[in-house]
Amino acid sequence: MMLHTAVRKVGPGEVLQMMATDPSTQRDVPKFCQFLGYELVQHAEENDEFIYWIKKAEP
Repeated sequence: MMLHTAVRKVGPGEVLQMMATDPSTQRDVPKFCQFLGYELVQHAEENDEFIYWIKKAEP
C-alpha cells in the first residue's frame, strides 16, 4: 500500500495529507489508522476526491 510507504517518511507526531479518488479509502484509511495507532485528524471530500490528514503516532 502506498500509504504505508508515505507514513514511513513522516516523523512521529507529524501530519501527512493524503489525497485519493478511490471511494474504498473511506473504509480503508480509518481502519489503517486504528490498526497502527495513528490519528485520523480530518477527512474531507471535494470534487470526487477524498482528502485525509493522518497524524503519525509518537513513540
